[in-house]
Amino acid sequence: MNALEVRGLGHQFDDLPVLRDVDLGVLPGEIHALIGFNGAGKSTLMRAALGMLRPRAGAVHLFGVRVGDADAAVWERVGHLIDTPFVYPELTVRENLWAAARLHGVPISEVSAAVDHVIAELELAPRASRRASTLSLGNRQRVGLASALVHRPRLLVLDEPTNALDPSGVVLLRGLLLDAVRAGAAALISSHHLDEVARIADRVTVIHAGAIVGELDPHGVDLERAFFAMVHAADRAARSPAATTTEDEVR
Repeated sequence: MNALEVRGLGHQFDDLPVLRDVDLGVLPGEIHALIGFNGAGKSTLMRAALGMLRPRAGAVHLFGVRVGDADAAVWERVGHLIDTPFVYPELTVRENLWAAARLHGVPISEVSAAVDHVIAELELAPRASRRASTLSLGNRQRVGLASALVHRPRLLVLDEPTNALDPSGVVLLRGLLLDAVRAGAAALISSHHLDEVARIADRVTVIHAGAIVGELDPHGVDLERAFFAMVHAADRAARSPAATTTEDEVR
């Protein structure tokens, strides 16, 4: 069973379609990468998958439960980071992670150990007692990732998780994601960094103009070239037959 399943998802903002009949699944034990240009629909899809917006059409299930019916027991199995990391600026790093652990159902007797563990994993110890408002953007991103990971979720939904991370942070995150899926977690990530996708993804789905246009082999020879070829082919297919004929005649 998919940890996350999206079927027939459609959405629009005013009269602008942003998701078009999207089908997507993420299995336990895999990293499923979602790639596309800015504005392709990646973040909107992730928000819909997490119940942050109500799509106009389609359905989302988390561990077999319709997202609108998911209770605390379901959400305790999910970790996410969408757009920018949410932190309480007046709290310290440790206090933020303590709050995240409790909000995700970690028993009070286990919170300290869970927080210590994720602080060590993301090398946040030198900043653990600093207020979040004093952190650099990259370290705020680490705190956001730590908040998504502190409760050892079975499904991770991470939107551009390497944003603002320095190279050491990217390597740390790579290891944490690979360890999580080896332990049976499912991960849906979006990324513009195709070289990083090629290192960690088991599946790569391309979204373009709100629609899924295909999958790529993450271990292919040239992921970037294959990506551009796929989206350009989708653009050509979307043109009217008359426009395509005219263009071919000009050539």
